Amino acid sequence: QVQLVESGGGLVQAGGSLRLSCAASGRTFSTYPMGWFRQAPGKDREFVAAINWNGGNTYYADSVKGRFTISRENAKNTMYLQMNTLTPEDTAVYYCAATSAPSKKWIVAGLQTEEKYGYWGQGTQVTVSS
Repeated sequence: QVQLVESGGGLVQAGGSLRLSCAASGRTFSTYPMGWFRQAPGKDREFVAAINWNGGNTYYADSVKGRFTISRENAKNTMYLQMNTLTPEDTAVYYCAATSAPSKKWIVAGLQTEEKYGYWGQGTQVTVSS
């Protein structure tokens, strides 16, 4: 059974940092582009960041650019999201996702829509207090 499991969420004060992890099991995702999305209360789920199969290319939403860093360790089948300088507006459930099929050619800037992803984690809550 293929699973993506997020961890690392929690409560942090504004200006603080958190590091989210996304551990995959049941399949090797080393050739799958992956991404992070988030959903704040009362809002639609939105794109946060994407990374290509080997970590050589990344893409960020404007709202997190310069504060968040996406990375991956294919040897551990794990992806990360380092979040710095957090603000209350970053409060949301964060989801990791993998594309529906492996690809070494997809451009990460084109991976901002949920439809590109076929595997999703259950989400981890991030709450930033002011």
